[in-house]
Amino acid sequence: MAPAIMLAADAPKLSSANTGFMLICSALVMLMTPGLAFFYGGMVRVKSTLNMLMMSFISLGIVTILWVLYGFSMAFGDDKGSIVGWTSDYVGFSGIGKMDLWPGYTIPVFVFAVFQLMFAIITPALISGALADRVKFSAWALFLVLWVTIVYFPVAHWVWGTGGWAYELGVIDFAGGTAVHINAGAAALGVILVIGKRVGFKKDPMRPHSLPLVMLGAGLLWFGWFGFNAGSWLGNDDGVGPLMFVNTQVATGAAMLAWLAYEKIRHGAFTTLGAASGAVAGLVAITPSGGAVSPLGAIAVGAIAGVLCAMAVGLKYRFNYDDSLDVVGVHMVGGIAGSLLIGLFASGRGQSDVKGLFYGGGLDQFWKQCAGVFAVLAYSLIASAILAFLLDKSIGMRVTDDEEISGIDQAEHAETAYDFSGAGGGVMGSATALAAPQSKKVDA
Repeated sequence: MAPAIMLAADAPKLSSANTGFMLICSALVMLMTPGLAFFYGGMVRVKSTLNMLMMSFISLGIVTILWVLYGFSMAFGDDKGSIVGWTSDYVGFSGIGKMDLWPGYTIPVFVFAVFQLMFAIITPALISGALADRVKFSAWALFLVLWVTIVYFPVAHWVWGTGGWAYELGVIDFAGGTAVHINAGAAALGVILVIGKRVGFKKDPMRPHSLPLVMLGAGLLWFGWFGFNAGSWLGNDDGVGPLMFVNTQVATGAAMLAWLAYEKIRHGAFTTLGAASGAVAGLVAITPSGGAVSPLGAIAVGAIAGVLCAMAVGLKYRFNYDDSLDVVGVHMVGGIAGSLLIGLFASGRGQSDVKGLFYGGGLDQFWKQCAGVFAVLAYSLIASAILAFLLDKSIGMRVTDDEEISGIDQAEHAETAYDFSGAGGGVMGSATALAAPQSKKVDA
């Protein structure tokens, strides 16, 4: 048979099943950003709740437009020097036909593009948790524009784009351990080293104002993460997606239990915040590794990440950097752990035949993982610190001390999260009732 006929016969055809599955996964990943907003929003004090919600929500608008205009082309266009991509047909999505398939797969380019868009949206939103209480909303929005353009889009090409240097090296990142979590965690560290600490850091109590909101956010993140992880195989034809689905659940449960065990031993209590944080640590760690490890390996990855992240969140007090909501301790440390553990626990029976050290594969994959991890970490940290420095020296990154103390919600958004002024309700209503003169006669 002629080669041309063979190629035509073997060419992928659109799969309605895979297309529908990927659209559902895209919606699940989109839900993660509001889930993150609730998770972060519950962890801050009352006076910063709306600002925290908005710092995540604004990413849904800004990154969506940038992705259509040029972000998708930079991340997944034709390779340019193993650093960035560019395809003119992807600019504005102007040259993409509705039936054009993503090369080598059975889903349309539009479906792949919108799935990856949701990753691009949530990654900078993750950074915002480290900056709670003190950053101008306008400065954050401009930082977001610059960061995704200079950092996220190129890094996504390194890791996932054909021709990207990490992709060609063989670095395994199933769904974003390096491109998403290490990238965001390192960026958070770079920015907070520039803008400094909150007023009252290590002096004033800065406890979460609503643990129910934290748990709600964690639950939405856990739910959406199945789309984030299982969908990253772009189909369900060979069993890898289901393996990733199972490993996502297994590692998350193991990490939550490990965090709680560490917390009980170290601090004497099982906290709801610890349960939520442990679950997120497990989700982070299994993101790069879940397609390469077995379910037993996923238990190990989750448990190790749970303990490491629980230990890491206290480092900010030792080293005196103010990571408000532990983005560095959970996302950067969890991403590093999950990425490097591939080099130890890869079974060779998942997404590829690559085996880790414990399965007879030696340290070859471990060193490749190290290259990807530390290159992304260094680039994101340095580039993010430079961006923050330039913005701080030009338009200013921080609100004033008075605005921070009185509440960034009122200063930046002219709103408050909760209205306690209603008669007979809430704290203010109760205080008013106590202060008012009491009648000697009670009317019927």
